[in-house]
Amino acid sequence: MIKTELIEYHHKGTVLEGFFASADTGESQTAVLICHPWAGRNQFVCDKAVELAEMGYAAFAVDMYGKGVLGVSIEENRGLMQPFMDDRALLQRRMIVALETARCLEQVDSQRIVVIGYCFGGLCALDLVRTGVDLQGVVSFHGLLAIPDNTQGFTTKAKVLVLHGHDDPMASSEDVLALQNELTEAGADWQMHIYGNTMHAFTNPEASDPGFGTVYNQRADDQSWKSLQNFLDALIHTV
Repeated sequence: MIKTELIEYHHKGTVLEGFFASADTGESQTAVLICHPWAGRNQFVCDKAVELAEMGYAAFAVDMYGKGVLGVSIEENRGLMQPFMDDRALLQRRMIVALETARCLEQVDSQRIVVIGYCFGGLCALDLVRTGVDLQGVVSFHGLLAIPDNTQGFTTKAKVLVLHGHDDPMASSEDVLALQNELTEAGADWQMHIYGNTMHAFTNPEASDPGFGTVYNQRADDQSWKSLQNFLDALIHTV
């Protein structure tokens, strides 16, 4: 049986509300934090949390913007995301608060934490590992790959998986190469899967704007989800 609940937490005067899903087993479980796209903590990431809970994980959908805050247009979404793009230290601190909130949940094994994210959320997941906090793994789905200017020289033992569309206009080939070099210098155990003929937002069935660069791709969606499952399974069986 899957149990879901809303978890209220706070950062810098902002009331935040995460969505938590877990199997009611009475035992602590590996936690997967899910970072939302630029629209906010929407139904998409809540559905992913339930799906992960059905797989045996304690899944916490992070809220970056505030309780009930959701964008409904490109302009609104950009307006919500931009303050965090302009102030990556703020983004990182908010992610650390989300991590600390999840660690304290009764069903969560506080020593086994993985963070995944979609689009803007992919950047959030990567920025969290850049802070040097203790994580088992990080996965970015068609994430924004711009490197911040405040985390140079970080090191990490986390495993990192980047799932990227070759034709994604929101992450250039220069961004891809820079990320690879950054993760190598950080000592990360990293891998990157690049899907050909694939644009941004390839996991979102509602994405259908090739002019903007966001198009759903069922092949890449299915393959990337399988890659996540394999990644998580390997982490669980790591001694």
